[in-house]
Amino acid sequence: MVSVKSETMLAAQYNKHTNKIEVNRIPIPICGDDDILIKTRCASLCHSDLMLFWGHTAEKPPTDKMTVGHENTGFVVDMGKNVKNFNIGDAVGCLGCSYACYECEGCQVHNLWCTTGSGRLHGFTCPGHFAEYSVADSRNAMVLPKDMDMISAAPLFCAGITAYHAVKGCNLQPGQWIAIIGCGGLGHLAVQYAKAMGLKVIGMDISNSQLEAVENFGADAVINTLDQPDFEPIVKKLTNGGCHAAAVFSASNIAYENAPKALRINGLLMVAGIPKQPLSINALDILLGKYRIAGKSSGIPQNMPEAIEFSNKHNIKSHITTFNNIEDIHKAIDLMNSGQTAGRFGIVFE
Repeated sequence: MVSVKSETMLAAQYNKHTNKIEVNRIPIPICGDDDILIKTRCASLCHSDLMLFWGHTAEKPPTDKMTVGHENTGFVVDMGKNVKNFNIGDAVGCLGCSYACYECEGCQVHNLWCTTGSGRLHGFTCPGHFAEYSVADSRNAMVLPKDMDMISAAPLFCAGITAYHAVKGCNLQPGQWIAIIGCGGLGHLAVQYAKAMGLKVIGMDISNSQLEAVENFGADAVINTLDQPDFEPIVKKLTNGGCHAAAVFSASNIAYENAPKALRINGLLMVAGIPKQPLSINALDILLGKYRIAGKSSGIPQNMPEAIEFSNKHNIKSHITTFNNIEDIHKAIDLMNSGQTAGRFGIVFE
């Protein structure tokens, strides 16, 4: 049985006055009526967590200090009076946007667009999961499949679900080509999903270590776009005309600018990575059907079980570098900022 053995906990918090992360001892949160209290097993870092430092989000922390993080797994140790379908000791994970109504028109697209205005982002407008304990809206959580590894599963609750639905949302047929642009935290998962769906995959990145990783995950070809900036003829020859879709998981504006070069006529550009600056597109290209644009994210609770169960069935694994001390979140952030290390970064709690 998992239990709470203290009244306080360590948490990694963003200080909006210093624009830095600090580790503080704070009270263990109390469940609301719809909440589950989770004893964290693994909290993993997402590139979008770094938007706090950039000031690149409309979702501003309402308090001076906010516990960060929105990818996690852990064990249920307490629950509110309205909670159903969970038991103490269950291994769980949850999505990053909670406390929406989950029923309105906006909530059928993304809980952030809840028309009641109640949707809140963990790590931004409500406390996140880089802590020994955290609360989550039970309506936005699920029990993990039996025997699923909890450490490698943590990144699946944002990166994995986003990558799965981005690849699936391209609506390709087995044997068709997809370019995965940006082979890091999301991209290495996207390559695995694409291969499991029977697609042919070109991995594209500027990091040889990330390209080597996706080769090991089954990519049919890889291109270092820093070494080969004029990659268009290579892709066109390899795919007999261009990829049917290009999913961009990079946070680089240059990656988006170059992505259409990988596409055949009327191919799909799938938006998943979040650059610091707005994207620039040629309206005439879209008007004339040179390529199409769509976007996918971690989305809504209804889409969560499908992605997690697919991951479990097809043995999709996140390449995660772990640390056992919450103070090491600074190392994780530095590694993610470097862009040269494959996969995800997480803090493991005992």
